Amino acid sequence: MFATRFAPSPTGYLHKGHAFSALTAFDAARRAKGRFVLRIEDIDATRCRPEFDTAILDDLAWLGLDWETPVRRQSEHLDDYHAALARLDAEGLVYRCFRTRKEVAEAMASAPHGPMEVFRGGPLPAAEEAAKLAAGKPFAWRLSLDAAAAKLGGFADLAFTDETEGLVSARPELGGDVVLARKDVGVAYHLAVTVDDALQGITHVIRGVDLFDATHVQRLLQALLGLPTPSYAHHPLLVGPDGKRLAKRDKAETLRSLRERGMSPGDLRKELGFG
Repeated sequence: MFATRFAPSPTGYLHKGHAFSALTAFDAARRAKGRFVLRIEDIDATRCRPEFDTAILDDLAWLGLDWETPVRRQSEHLDDYHAALARLDAEGLVYRCFRTRKEVAEAMASAPHGPMEVFRGGPLPAAEEAAKLAAGKPFAWRLSLDAAAAKLGGFADLAFTDETEGLVSARPELGGDVVLARKDVGVAYHLAVTVDDALQGITHVIRGVDLFDATHVQRLLQALLGLPTPSYAHHPLLVGPDGKRLAKRDKAETLRSLRERGMSPGDLRKELGFG
């Protein structure tokens, strides 16, 4: 059965861009007589707040959306992500990276064959790693592209279907050795979303074009973990009067404020093209 999702992070109030994305996914599910799933991606404990979680539910209900319950909150399912990470570790597909962000940037800038656009590293010698672990040094788990390529025989056969681009050859190497988990958080975006989409039976991922590049990494993780590959649709982003994409960090006008000044859900739907 057709199943799609809207997966916001409760790090602020929703704005028109979120409404457009949610309505795009919801209407697609309704046309297909399929499932619409709401997922709260709240693994960033330093930025996610309960009041934003509550506001997301309120705003979406005001828009006229309904969804399956219970709502999946990533913070309540860390064991699922740890199990996936343990599987990758057992196959030698991840490694502990003890470099700070500054050290990663310096390593990329001073690469012997010229500056690297993405980070490519590798595990430390066993004795050095053991010493750092014994000293309590923080680390991140990174996906090893070299090990992944060796397991799959390269990336030439990796592909995904995008509604606009058609069949796309995945190029996970463009992302480098991405972080899949940190010692203090336990999981990072790419791993969590890949596991969630599989566990929730998502057949169609509908999201903004800003996440198109992320699909290449997630397609690789699907192959490594033996998970199904959804179809993808990456829609354009809404922009403000200044031509910049709407974003929480730029204090884009929120749905909450639109509601307070009397806008109806029907008016907003029409403005966003959902008539």
